[in-house]
Amino acid sequence: ANESMRALAVMMAWGHAQECGMAVVDRLDGANARDAAAQLARDLVASHGTPQFVMFLASGIDVDCDESIAGIESVLGQDVTIFGGTSADNMKGIASFQFIDDAVHEHAAALVGFYDRSLAVYTQASHGFVPSGVEMTVTRATGNRVQELDGQPAWKVFTQHLGLPVHAQPGDTIPPGAVGVALGRGEADEYGDSHLLRVITRCLPDGTFLMPVTAPVGTRLALMRRDEERIFRNLDVMMRQVRAAIGDSRIAAVFHADCGARGRLTLDRVAKDEIVRAMQAPLARDGVTPPWLGMYGFGEFARLGGRNQFHNYTTALYVIYRG
Repeated sequence: ANESMRALAVMMAWGHAQECGMAVVDRLDGANARDAAAQLARDLVASHGTPQFVMFLASGIDVDCDESIAGIESVLGQDVTIFGGTSADNMKGIASFQFIDDAVHEHAAALVGFYDRSLAVYTQASHGFVPSGVEMTVTRATGNRVQELDGQPAWKVFTQHLGLPVHAQPGDTIPPGAVGVALGRGEADEYGDSHLLRVITRCLPDGTFLMPVTAPVGTRLALMRRDEERIFRNLDVMMRQVRAAIGDSRIAAVFHADCGARGRLTLDRVAKDEIVRAMQAPLARDGVTPPWLGMYGFGEFARLGGRNQFHNYTTALYVIYRG
């Protein structure tokens, strides 16, 4: 694990040129997420055909990941697995950057398609937060922008419940300000937790705050608190599920998206290396860890309830194996 602001990790994928492809858009944000994501998928299909599965990478500061998923699925269908994550800036909520070829972007997005028909991917996410007993209701919102909670300016209500001044910044609210949307019984049983978590990524001068997904009026947001014992317990359960899903198949690579709030900056007791060992050891063969590339970010994509979904505050693993 490396949590410095300047670190570089590299994974190489090789094979025939048609086995891997990438499409890029210069800007994907909360206002154009569905259209931009659909364009990514169309460009990928035009150059390489329909992929087996895709990795989606975007900026996490102002993005609507529900709309992004909908845009990709409008072209590729709902059965194509989407994995990946959104970038962060050490949880400051100011700006995150991407470099692609010879250019630096602030809101670019990339869709990487994998085409080798012998490959399959298994995705799963895990958090370990529990409700604190405080709930707020979205009473005015536009897309991923929440203007009011309980009839008052959203940021004011949010920070009051956290015991913070209204001039606090998003970085001050992570992770104490994790909010959750309740899952149905079936998805909660599969997930091992009762809520799908959300992070507040930015506040605006008028008291509006940005969420990474669409937040319709009537959405109930529960304040959540981290339970470190539960984090490890859920992680152990997830690793048993991963092992059961892939069986004796040979692992080609593991991609890994982790919320920045699960790192050393915010975990009280847990050394990040402990979590890494807990994930890597069950997937090692003869003591050798498979090729493994992770990222810290503002959110993670993984399937839940048989469909592509967006998560926050999770560890999400994407195990690519020879099916």
